[in-house]
Amino acid sequence: MQIFSAKSSPIHLNHIVMNYFTHAMIHYELLLFLIFRLCSCLDKISIQSNPIRDIDKTVLVSSGETFALGFFGKPNYRYVGIWYHKIPGQTVVWVANRDNPITDSSGFLSIDTTNGNLVLYHNSNINQTDEVVWSTNASSSACSPASCCVAQLLDSSNLVLLHNITKQVIWQSFDYPTNTILPNMKLGLDRRTGLNRFLTSWKSEDDPGIGNYSYSIDPSGSPQLILYKGQIPWWRAGQWNGIIWSGLPATSVKFPFNASFVNDNNEISYMWNMLDSSILSRVVVNESGIVQLFIWYKGSERAWNEMWSAPADHCDPYRHCGAFGLCDTGNAEHFQCTCLPGYEPRFPTQWYMRDANVGCARKPGSLICRVGEGFVNVANVKVPDTSRVEVISSGLSLKACEKECLRNCNCTAYAKANISEKGSGCILWHGNLIDTRKLPADGGQDLYVRVDEHDLAKYTKRSKGLLATILVVSGVSILFSIIFFAYWFLKRKRKGQHNLFLNDNIASGESSKEKSLGKSKRHLDLPFFDLRTLITATDNFSATNKLGQGGFGSVYKGQLISGQDIAVKRLSKYSGQGMEEFKNEVTVIAKLQHRNLVSLLGCCIHKEEKMLIYEYLPNKSLDYFIFDARRGSNLDWTKRFEIVIGIARGILYLHQDSRLKIIHRDLKASNVLLDSTMNPKISDFGMARMFSEDQIQARTKKVVGT
Repeated sequence: MQIFSAKSSPIHLNHIVMNYFTHAMIHYELLLFLIFRLCSCLDKISIQSNPIRDIDKTVLVSSGETFALGFFGKPNYRYVGIWYHKIPGQTVVWVANRDNPITDSSGFLSIDTTNGNLVLYHNSNINQTDEVVWSTNASSSACSPASCCVAQLLDSSNLVLLHNITKQVIWQSFDYPTNTILPNMKLGLDRRTGLNRFLTSWKSEDDPGIGNYSYSIDPSGSPQLILYKGQIPWWRAGQWNGIIWSGLPATSVKFPFNASFVNDNNEISYMWNMLDSSILSRVVVNESGIVQLFIWYKGSERAWNEMWSAPADHCDPYRHCGAFGLCDTGNAEHFQCTCLPGYEPRFPTQWYMRDANVGCARKPGSLICRVGEGFVNVANVKVPDTSRVEVISSGLSLKACEKECLRNCNCTAYAKANISEKGSGCILWHGNLIDTRKLPADGGQDLYVRVDEHDLAKYTKRSKGLLATILVVSGVSILFSIIFFAYWFLKRKRKGQHNLFLNDNIASGESSKEKSLGKSKRHLDLPFFDLRTLITATDNFSATNKLGQGGFGSVYKGQLISGQDIAVKRLSKYSGQGMEEFKNEVTVIAKLQHRNLVSLLGCCIHKEEKMLIYEYLPNKSLDYFIFDARRGSNLDWTKRFEIVIGIARGILYLHQDSRLKIIHRDLKASNVLLDSTMNPKISDFGMARMFSEDQIQARTKKVVGT
């Protein structure tokens, strides 16, 4: 340390003071820089920060790194959007300039220095000026001065423009959804401001412009969620029944989420949030007019899983069976349309030609609004269109609702308005009952249809007869159960008899190797189908149900009594695939579980018949597409790459990740099947071999493969 006395040189002293001053300024500027860096977040845009420029490939990332905002699209069609930051494939959930793409990479997003709005610009080559492409268009008074406003991307995917001091939200992207709704987003109408939040499809897979389909809440009558094609109702999710939209599958109730529906003087809205933070979810209206629910488990490297979609079957299109018609996919082998109780086809000739648009009409001579009339309960249905109903929510019981309907001769049906545990009130229909469909036993609700005395007596008699039948059948079932249990108990006591159901079906002329299949199945949990069930399911293996034929036999499409579609591989006795290959396929696939391997549902052996029952995959095999020029054009390179990756994952599972180390030995395009979403599944394990984990070589007595 230097000590200065009063005798020190003035010049030397000035030099020291200047050095201290210079160092102080450097430290001060460094401190300001650090403070500025700490206060500037990667999830915000302000006047002081740099814009998000397309040419720089910069993006805005939410604080939890769940979502990112930036430019995307083709070189001549550039858009600003929000997508999942860490999920491969750039799943876009919101687009700013969806109908006004930028034709080059000159676009940039920044805060307007005059009014504080978030603005998307591009540089015009004509006059070399920055032109506005898109703006939040919020009130300029809300951002006064403009430097107080910042744009921030939240971890919910909501892009907000807010006052940096008061934290007041001035504008948010959640108010202007595109084709996707996410947790904590609202759908519906703000009655105070007139803002209506609804989804609109993209024009095509790579064009986010507004498409033909929209998904919104119809506020009239009893509010319902409807998919429109243009202005025409396309599919109806139903009205809110206190638990769920009445037309959605019952599995939606079991989904781990909380849903809230508000209908008051301020708003009519619907939103949900996930109970499990490890699950990402989104609902999308795609360019083909399909509403889809997707989920993704965080930490998983798989693709998005589709939980449900609609419209999905013949009964989903709006008013498929016309007025007073009831659609039931359980009648698939006949006509899915029937008339509600008390009604008959309006034009029988057209109806029996399966043209149900004409609907049904009240039976001639029906005496409605007379003594003795009543209501028939049609259970487990999506109730009819509720846009023109009368809603009574004053706590009426179901019996009081019936009386209320009987007071008005125009009332055609009623149902509970709220089916939750403490729900009450009712919905009354006056006039046509449109778009009613039957749902599975665990879904839908009860609809009470008004009928005259004659029809009421007929349905009451039928109900009494049904009750008597149920009692008789129940008694007989209990008796047979006791007999069966006694028989099973005695059968269990015999040594080795728990495999009789398999060995008895093997033809008496088979070798000892073939009889050993029963022993190998001792510890496998695999259903066995009887031949009669498969004959019924495949219409006696009819030619119309035949899906294809290979070296080992034919494959038929079938449908079980439960409605499940199946594929039945019927092995030919001349095929060369004997019991050894059959045993291989059964024992190998029964132990495997992977999304890229075909699922074996069971098998059947009856004398010389050997059959395998698989899940039904509607898009046939890979060779059906790639060896046909026209069909092959439907597989773009992205989809082909996804199929290759899926096959590779299946093979990797067989070779490394499964409990068994398995070599397929007959992998070819015809043995790769495609499900409804073109997801590949490896099939045909008749030639497969199982190896121990440390085995590196094996011997074979036959040449296999194709």
